[in-house]
Amino acid sequence: MSLSAKTRFALVAPIAALALGGCGINSIPTAEETAKAKWADVQNEYQRRADLVPNLVATVKAAGAQEKSILVEVTQARAAANNVRVSANDLSDPAKLAQFDRAQSTLGLSLQKMQEAYPELQSQAGYQTLQSQLEGTENRITIARRDYNEAVQAYNTRIRTFPDAIGAKVFYGAKPMATFQATSAGADTAPKVNF
Repeated sequence: MSLSAKTRFALVAPIAALALGGCGINSIPTAEETAKAKWADVQNEYQRRADLVPNLVATVKAAGAQEKSILVEVTQARAAANNVRVSANDLSDPAKLAQFDRAQSTLGLSLQKMQEAYPELQSQAGYQTLQSQLEGTENRITIARRDYNEAVQAYNTRIRTFPDAIGAKVFYGAKPMATFQATSAGADTAPKVNF
């Protein structure tokens, strides 16, 4: 009894589909694209760091410099006020009393100016924010690298194990991908923060 061509195709097609499905015909490109996407995430985090850190450092420096000028002014006024002394014998000298009053007024104005401009000095909070952002950024990069290495491991394992190794070699000529390797130059180096 001879089977018709349609019947043979109906029997062979599911077997062929199962065989192709079992040899990684779809899982190999999926694993490869996952690894590539994870590498793009690593690059994205490097770019985020390159964009963020210099701007944060500049902001903190600017706030610190602005507050520094106010603090220098207050320190100088305080020093001047402390240098002018009035003893009990000087209470009859109007010039000494006026000099003392000017020094105290200058200090009071400097303190008032600082309080009005900076009811709470912000540079300390800026430094804390910078530290937090630096730590968070480095953590994000570490996680992205780890995720990439895991995706590469899954891909490399898939293309080297049966039955996916058949499809990987026959259909795609797949080669193992390299995991992330630390280097000391380029964008993958954490920037130095100098103040």
